Amino acid sequence: MSDALLTRGIEIKEEMFGPEHGQAKMDRATDFTRAFEELVAKYCFAEVWGRDDKLPRNIRSMITIAMLVAQGKSHEVKVHVQGALNNGVSVEEIREVLIHSAIYCGVPAAVDGFRNASEVIDSVAAGKA
Repeated sequence: MSDALLTRGIEIKEEMFGPEHGQAKMDRATDFTRAFEELVAKYCFAEVWGRDDKLPRNIRSMITIAMLVAQGKSHEVKVHVQGALNNGVSVEEIREVLIHSAIYCGVPAAVDGFRNASEVIDSVAAGKA
């Protein structure tokens, strides 16, 4: 792993989602999934999420949650709500993103977003995440 982008992407993933989503996930990669995991770490996280000087991570998190709600990506909403909390987004800000999503993405999409975000927020509040 001498690739600086890969290393930086893994670092950012661990900062946002915890160690199980960083190096440990790379270590679990199979011959089939390794190239994809490297692509995500390098380009999604190092190249895009790493542009903190252009747009801070808390703002990126809120934008990402809204886009995932719009696409109906329930599992990814959960992952990125956890990341948002780790990036300093407050529960109130997440709620406002979801309320805003109701208007632009539709109420059913926002209902699903609230359901998934609540699961993560409740888990964090209970000390399980």
